[in-house]
Amino acid sequence: MTDTALATPAEARSAVAAARVRDARKAYGTGDATVTALDGVSVDFLSGEFTAIMGPSGSGKSTLMHCVAGLDTLTSGHAFVGDTDLATLSDRQRTLLRRDRLGFIFQSFNLLPTLTAKENICLPADLAGRTLDPAWFDTVISTLELGDRLGHRPSQLSGGQQQRVAVARALVSRPEVVFGDEPTGALDSRTSTELLRFLRAAVDDLGQTVVMVTHDPVAASYADRVVFLADGAVVDELARPTRDTVLETMKRLGD
Repeated sequence: MTDTALATPAEARSAVAAARVRDARKAYGTGDATVTALDGVSVDFLSGEFTAIMGPSGSGKSTLMHCVAGLDTLTSGHAFVGDTDLATLSDRQRTLLRRDRLGFIFQSFNLLPTLTAKENICLPADLAGRTLDPAWFDTVISTLELGDRLGHRPSQLSGGQQQRVAVARALVSRPEVVFGDEPTGALDSRTSTELLRFLRAAVDDLGQTVVMVTHDPVAASYADRVVFLADGAVVDELARPTRDTVLETMKRLGD
């Protein structure tokens, strides 16, 4: 890590990690065809903090998120959600952990085409047998402007509306951690700004933990901290980012 990187504030460093990895390594292929996606990464994602992960294509940023969220498994090392070591879980246990404790926002939406928007939003809670907080549900739906779209199926929604449904699905159950993989990538600038403001408010006002992979310096500027990856390793961190400081860091690392 460079001398110019801003350290995470002391009060944040003392906080509990909602998710973390230790000496995380992930390799694909074998022999001469082996590709190392993560090369000994150790990083904490603190509870009640908004963290952005950035890096060039192939840097390992999506792989890191997928492994800490239980969507993929490490070749070696450990990934934790709270105190749960994902390496100790069976496939079914990882599935239940993702359903019951985590929220996901993907650029590809991942909505079920036969369900209405409301049914898609409520599906994880329905599968877990949980009752959603009606007031919080209404807050999420109102903020994302989905009130008049709840009865529509995905094919009847625009791309931006589908993404907002996916965001609502991730947030309505108030998970321990919300993971976003380029969540603003398919949104127009106005909807993207609204989404980022809502995620920021969820962290500030509700204590939500958000981990977001992004390539966009503006999106990263909404985070409390940016973790920069290159060649499968953490190479820098930036606290209290702005668009300009993110751009400066990206340029310096590129040089």
